[in-house]
Amino acid sequence: MNRRKRQEAETGLQLSRYFPIFEWGRTYNRSVLTDDMVAAVIVTIMLIPQSLAYALLAGLPPVVGLYASILPLVLYAIFGTSRTLAVGPVAVISLMTASAAGAIAEQGSAEYLEAAITLAMLSGVMLTVLGALRAGFLANLLSHPVISGFITASGVLIATSQLKHILGIEAGGENWPAMLGSIARAIDTTNVWTLAVGVPALIFLFWVRRGGKPALQKVGLGEKSAALAAKASPIVAVTLSIIAAVAFDLGSKGVSLVGAIPQGLPPFALPSTDLSLIEKLWLPALLISIIGFVESVSVAQTLAAKRRQRITPDQELIGLGGANIASALSGGYPVTGGFARSAVNFDAGAQTPAAGAFTAIGIALATVFLTPLLVSLPVATLAATIIVAVLSLVDMRTPGQLWHYSKTDFAAHVVTIAITLLAGVEMGVIAGVAVGLILYLWRASRPHAAIVGRVPETEHFRNVERHKVFTVPHVLSIRIDEALTFLNARWLEEYVLEEVADRPEVRHVILLCSAVNEIDASGLESLEAINHRLGDVEIGLHFSEVKGPVMDRLQRTHLIDELNGKIFLTHGRAFAEVSLDTGEPQPPVDQYLARGLI
Repeated sequence: MNRRKRQEAETGLQLSRYFPIFEWGRTYNRSVLTDDMVAAVIVTIMLIPQSLAYALLAGLPPVVGLYASILPLVLYAIFGTSRTLAVGPVAVISLMTASAAGAIAEQGSAEYLEAAITLAMLSGVMLTVLGALRAGFLANLLSHPVISGFITASGVLIATSQLKHILGIEAGGENWPAMLGSIARAIDTTNVWTLAVGVPALIFLFWVRRGGKPALQKVGLGEKSAALAAKASPIVAVTLSIIAAVAFDLGSKGVSLVGAIPQGLPPFALPSTDLSLIEKLWLPALLISIIGFVESVSVAQTLAAKRRQRITPDQELIGLGGANIASALSGGYPVTGGFARSAVNFDAGAQTPAAGAFTAIGIALATVFLTPLLVSLPVATLAATIIVAVLSLVDMRTPGQLWHYSKTDFAAHVVTIAITLLAGVEMGVIAGVAVGLILYLWRASRPHAAIVGRVPETEHFRNVERHKVFTVPHVLSIRIDEALTFLNARWLEEYVLEEVADRPEVRHVILLCSAVNEIDASGLESLEAINHRLGDVEIGLHFSEVKGPVMDRLQRTHLIDELNGKIFLTHGRAFAEVSLDTGEPQPPVDQYLARGLI
């Protein structure tokens, strides 16, 4: 009996590992159901205008945004590990989709939609495969400065691209200068009626972000309710602009309207199997996958930490992969976890991913019953929604902070912003990753090392340039603060030999290895070279505080047998012992004792 129970428990553990729904589903009850349904209603109200707006940003029919907000949420609820992450279309991924699909076909064409659907499928497959390979560590390829720079530049690009809808003009461009030039050339064709819709919508949405919550609190709403109501404000802008469009017949005055939206549930769709198309889309799909995963995991980890929950990055890859595959099969485009809607989902009290599934039901009902009401929705209102949402992504403080903290991170940040603005989102991501890796390799090739001395009357050794320490002329103590690899081995060899050359009185060199976690073959070769070079001039080479795993590997080499010095457990013991070996008949022991050396 006990064996069967143990087997059942192991089976349940394996199922919950790959299907997290089995973990939280076991404790699901009426109270949790109520919390999830309330959160779903609030997120649904917020997500309807967002989905329409982001589809517009991606260059797709508005209904595609709704399609991408139904099945993906259900699949993530089954496979995802975050309890509050809300999956769906987001601004940055929409912009990347527009960039990739725009290189294949004209917006509005069947080929353009096919490219967007294929992007979702490729992204889904890539994410799923990476999850199966436990490649969640890929999120580390993009440093915070690179991600921050990319998102800031993308926010600027997205906001600029939507100005044409606010002004009611024809404009385009693949990069920021081209967009600005196109808008400047067409500014004299501005439609006053479109401007009369877009500008008030912008003002209202900007005001709600800062003043909506306090205003609602003044009329009697609680703090939490006021915050949630303020975040659902886009639905108010949508409703008022539809009323204005009907009342003033804005369609006949040149104001662009959403128009007829297909009514009904998402159709079954298949991505293209054309190898030439896939060849053109695989790299954009990979970039979309990585950016989407990094953004989603960042949001999920932030929210999970607030409730002392945890997420599993490898399983998140599978959850997002399933969501994107579902989006492709239901006529949608690439999706990921969004910060704004996830924060609303969290604040609204969502307890499990079931809230996402209930949101999907709400969106599905909207596509069946509410789409006829959106026919007269001005495109300018959706553009205002996008602009207000993405400008919150533009971070003006980070460059200054990075400049004061790390010039190399500042360089990566600025280069990412510049290339994204000037060459587009894909090149921005590639350049950001490349710059980040190059700067990392540069830093790793020049590790920090310090000459150290003993703090009087202690066992501690510190940098001679930072502290008042005791040293002896014939002993050179060097602390190495990095693993010794092919990137920096030659640098260390040159550093040690140069320091010895500057000190003719040196008879012993001690390498303090407490921070050395690894020594690869190139590092070993450099240590052997240092040993031989020092031995040729009768200088002893010693090691202290070598870590166990590193020592295990060194003992399998000839370096230990050929070492012309010793290996010490502590640097204090090494320093005390070699300090007495001055090469003179009677070393100044009394002086060392007086100074607390031995």
